[in-house]
Amino acid sequence: MGNRFQVKDRFADGAQYIDGRLRAGTSGASHTVVDPATGQEVLTYELASTTDVDEAVAAAKRAFPGWSGATPGERSDALHRLAGVLAEEAEDFARAESLQCGKPIKLSTEFDVPGTIDNTAFFAGAARHLQGQAAAEYSGDHTSSVRREAIGVVGSIAPWNYPLQMAAWKILPAIAAGNTIVLKPAELTPLTSLMFAQAAQRAGIPDGVINIVTGAGRTAGEHLVGHPDVVMTSFTGSTGVGKRVAEIATATVKRLHLELGGKAPFLVFDDADLEAAAHGAVAASLINTGQDCTAATRAYVQRPLHDAFVARVAELMETVRLGDPFAPTTDLGPLVSHAQRDRVAGFVERARGYATVVTGGAIPGGDLAEGAYYRPTLISGAAQDSEVVQSEIFGPVLVVLPFDDDDEGIALANDTPYGLAASAWSRDVYRTGRATRELKAGCVWVNDHIPIISEMPHGGYKASGFGKDMSAYSFEEYTQVKHVMYDITAVAEKDWHRTIFGDR
Repeated sequence: MGNRFQVKDRFADGAQYIDGRLRAGTSGASHTVVDPATGQEVLTYELASTTDVDEAVAAAKRAFPGWSGATPGERSDALHRLAGVLAEEAEDFARAESLQCGKPIKLSTEFDVPGTIDNTAFFAGAARHLQGQAAAEYSGDHTSSVRREAIGVVGSIAPWNYPLQMAAWKILPAIAAGNTIVLKPAELTPLTSLMFAQAAQRAGIPDGVINIVTGAGRTAGEHLVGHPDVVMTSFTGSTGVGKRVAEIATATVKRLHLELGGKAPFLVFDDADLEAAAHGAVAASLINTGQDCTAATRAYVQRPLHDAFVARVAELMETVRLGDPFAPTTDLGPLVSHAQRDRVAGFVERARGYATVVTGGAIPGGDLAEGAYYRPTLISGAAQDSEVVQSEIFGPVLVVLPFDDDDEGIALANDTPYGLAASAWSRDVYRTGRATRELKAGCVWVNDHIPIISEMPHGGYKASGFGKDMSAYSFEEYTQVKHVMYDITAVAEKDWHRTIFGDR
């Protein structure tokens, strides 16, 4: 296996970052970060207790007046500096991300890290654009204006599939708007979240503005969401856990942002470019070893193209190179853990009873036997109501189903509880236009699937949650809107008073 990122010395003081310093958790329980490519230990650390969460929230609360009182320009300058620090340390971030997640280094280097740097630069600009309605005399007797103000301490929970990017998606809009934050990363993958907080300190962002608590969801996570001094929660993860987060947040009337599961349809009409669709399907279904809530999971292909599409996708999947994440030629790394690999394998094994595994569907042996690897898998012949079509597998598995006419294709694409992302493939602008209107998803791509950009929002419909990451829409979620109204008449006894007491 290639040269790996050395972390034990870097996190010798612990995996909690509270008020500007690393420290050990105090729960009495430990967790081991494992390299999923080898099964070997990377770092064992002490998990956060509820006391650690309390101290992190207290640090964020102390930092809030100063940070929210900074000018937008001052916050913008700090975020620009942070983007510079991230760029200087890009190689370390990429190697740490690949080590804890098993991502191919080319994905970490070309997608995760530059995307995070770009997102940081975007929110550095957004910090100076707190937009509101124009000040004007809407009543005739008053001048009204809108203020956007920071809301307070944000308590956020990020997932294990994109630890660096998701940490940034939570942290950046919150602090750009003047809030402070306590982030709980997944226990499996805390390294780059901690590194991000350290980079922020080096960029001059004050201690306490960004805090990281690495603990179990049922203790540290639930305590963070329910904390009385936390005024907003942003959660990315499964729909099941999202429901629990919503229950806790609702009890304390918190603002809530949920980015939950997905089961993205990949809708191929009969006039689509077959080669483009096949290449797009392989890339979109296998990105991050399929551990992506927007990954293409259900390909609906109109019957004239169906068989050729299945054959071509299978042919392309068989060229995908599994291997050491640190080898530059590796296309597909392991899943995040052996447990996740076995979960994915279980879906495929059960599907053999009612569908056809066209290619893949196997755990590789040889040099890869110790890792959490699974071969790219294509399934055909499954029914619309089957498990592999309806449930989120979160692995390198694509299911292909046929459809006859456009009405049926769009109806099948919409026929799951989820609505995070979708794509439509056709040379006909009217067909794709209809698809973009009728597909129930927060993002719809046309003749592509997966690209995201900082300027545009990311978030779902239906059981995929609500609220947006990235973009100015995300930034707005982390601000309070306040209406300010000034009397301009200087009249003591106003006419409207007479509707309450006295006579005109």
